[in-house]
Amino acid sequence: MALSSQERPAPPAAPPPSATPPDPSIGDLIGEIGQDLSQLVRDEIELAKAEIKQESAKAGKAVGMLGGAGYAGHLVLLLGSLTVVFALANVMDLAWAALIVTAVWAAVGAVLYLTGRKRLRTVNLKPEQTMETLKEEARWARHPTS
Repeated sequence: MALSSQERPAPPAAPPPSATPPDPSIGDLIGEIGQDLSQLVRDEIELAKAEIKQESAKAGKAVGMLGGAGYAGHLVLLLGSLTVVFALANVMDLAWAALIVTAVWAAVGAVLYLTGRKRLRTVNLKPEQTMETLKEEARWARHPTS
């Protein structure tokens, strides 16, 4: 059963037109800009936190896999060394074969240690470029050119 145009309820009356609101003051506008800017900064920080959390989870899984690969490599070296010991035992006494393999690994370890120590001494943990930039910014803040 459809209602005719005479039976339909009237739409709600529109509110009477009021005077246009006064233009916001400069202080109000600056306050709004400050609120918007602080909200933008908070949103950007939250986004950065979410991205860092996601990337950290991926990095953690990758580091775990690298750790597993390192352990597997360690086992390969250990079992390979035992294979070399037993192969040398066919031509000499088992004790001498084990001593030779141990000496080879000691030499490899010494070379790696010396190379690593030499490279570590060249590492500079002080962020030189950042320190220089901070000094420049401090000079500019004390004596602005504009």
